[in-house]
Amino acid sequence: MMIQLDFEKSGGLIPVIAQDIQTGEVLMLAYMNQAAFDQTLKTKKATYYSRSRKKLWTKGETSGHVQHVKEIRVDCDLDTLVIKVEQAGGAACHKGYKSCFFRMVTDNGLKIVGDPVFDPEKVYK
Repeated sequence: MMIQLDFEKSGGLIPVIAQDIQTGEVLMLAYMNQAAFDQTLKTKKATYYSRSRKKLWTKGETSGHVQHVKEIRVDCDLDTLVIKVEQAGGAACHKGYKSCFFRMVTDNGLKIVGDPVFDPEKVYK
C-alpha cells in the first residue's frame, strides 16, 4: 500500500503530534520525513527526524521510553499526522515529564503543571 503524504510542502518534513491512545493527552510534537514515516509503518514504533541532529531517531532508543504506534491519522492536506501511541515508561519528554507540554502560560508567566516521571540526568548519561 502506497500512502502519498505531502512532504515537499514544508521542505521534506511534516509535523507529527503524538497523543496518548488511552487518555488523549498530547505528548509531543516532532517531525517526520519519508524515511521516518516508512520506518514507523514498518516497525510500529514512532520514528522521527531530528532537525537538530539531522538524522532519524526512534523515540526511546536511549531512554527506553518507546512509543508503540496504535493508530495514525492524516489531515485533509496530507501534510500533518496525529499518531496515537502507547507510551512505554510513562514519559515522552526528554526532561522527564509525561508530556512535553508540562508548562502552562499564566498571567504570572509559565507554571509547571506536572510531576517528572524520571530524572533525565540518570537516563541520558
